[in-house]
Amino acid sequence: MSGHSKWANIKRKKGANDAIRGRITTKIGREITIAVRMGGGDPTGNMRLKLALSKAKANNIPKDNINRAIQKGLGASEGSNYEELTYEGYGPAGTAVMLDILTDNRNRTAADVRHLFSKFGGNLGQDGCVGWMFNKKAIFVVEKEVFGDEDELMEIVLEAGADDMKDEGDVFEITAEPDAFDAIEAALAEKGIETASAEITMVPENTVKLSGEDAEKMQKLEDALEDNDDVQNVYSNYETDED
Repeated sequence: MSGHSKWANIKRKKGANDAIRGRITTKIGREITIAVRMGGGDPTGNMRLKLALSKAKANNIPKDNINRAIQKGLGASEGSNYEELTYEGYGPAGTAVMLDILTDNRNRTAADVRHLFSKFGGNLGQDGCVGWMFNKKAIFVVEKEVFGDEDELMEIVLEAGADDMKDEGDVFEITAEPDAFDAIEAALAEKGIETASAEITMVPENTVKLSGEDAEKMQKLEDALEDNDDVQNVYSNYETDED
């Protein structure tokens, strides 16, 4: 999730070309496999798998791909050599950037990521340099076409433990603490309300408005980082006039 709205990112990824969608499918498949390896194949008792499956649904990942990833996690040792890391750095105009990394070669990944930051006017920083600017939150996105009654939806999610709900144009964006995820998910399911996205992510406390060349460089940096096979998630605190 970037500083701009969650829905803006989802729509952009849904409209991505085949090559980009292929990379997204591969990354989510890897996340599913490792989630199964670590916690088993039942999402009821495996929050990481539940979130990975939710991400797969939001990105329209075919069921066959999901099933293959689950079976790979259940039956194979693949993924045992992957290491989870968090990288932090600065983009153009001092924007904060955090990355979730899943790699089998941390030296390769560090070199690649450092190069990308430098190429687009930023720099890879030390651990903790920007992490304090973000909070872990549960985010649910409900399309108004699916459920358009704002007052009723707000009552449902607030009673289930949500902190806030915002109107983001054609969707409602619900924010909560991570430990309220299950209760909100269950409350929405009980009412038959499908979500366009449901995940636990990093949300910036404050955003930085970028325009012109800085905005263009930051978008290119974000795209280049997301294209990297070892980068699972990109979080930043920028927004533009288009958001």
